[in-house]
Amino acid sequence: MQPATSPSAAEPQAAPTTHTPVDPGAADKPRRGRPRSEEAERAILDATLRLLGRYRSIAAISVEAVAQEAGVGKATIYRRWPGKEALIVAAVEDAEALPAVLPGHSLREDLIVVLEHLRLQALDKRGDGLMGMVAGEMRSHPELHRRYHEVVVEKRRALLRDLLQRGVDSGELLADLPIDVLMDLVTGPILVRKLVRENASLDPELPVQIVDALLGGIRARS
Repeated sequence: MQPATSPSAAEPQAAPTTHTPVDPGAADKPRRGRPRSEEAERAILDATLRLLGRYRSIAAISVEAVAQEAGVGKATIYRRWPGKEALIVAAVEDAEALPAVLPGHSLREDLIVVLEHLRLQALDKRGDGLMGMVAGEMRSHPELHRRYHEVVVEKRRALLRDLLQRGVDSGELLADLPIDVLMDLVTGPILVRKLVRENASLDPELPVQIVDALLGGIRARS
């Protein structure tokens, strides 16, 4: 009869393992170098615009409501924006942003591109009521109103100002009208139809009609 052997003698001992301490908040921290999820960001911005259009009220919207509408966690939103106001500005900027680069073939073509973008924006049901809310309710939120004008309005006006100034410098436009007046002449008709004349048409031919009417009146005569 063979003598019994102890488990320690019969089996090799496993090497001791070391355990790395787990950071309980690691799951909520973005990984360095990892690209931000464009799909999640798109869902958040679209959800914010839908809620703005649905409730037409800044006060009625919360980060929690946006997260639920977008199907993401609140932490996903807070990793991108510090709070509700920053998120709203980002959503409005996304909805109202003009093309970063204009075709540049002619002043007329570029103006038509700008107005077509404004026309489509006015028809965009995601932000239905957005222009009216921005024009009114944002005034009761001074910091949000300031950021909206700084991030959205001024950026849009800067692009249009540069475009019209090039037209003045090239001799295509009259040089004795202030650029601010020219900008209002370009964008005013579509904004009036969206904000004041709610039942007015925004037909596809409208940008061409506006640009040709304006250039016929303010174009420099050779």
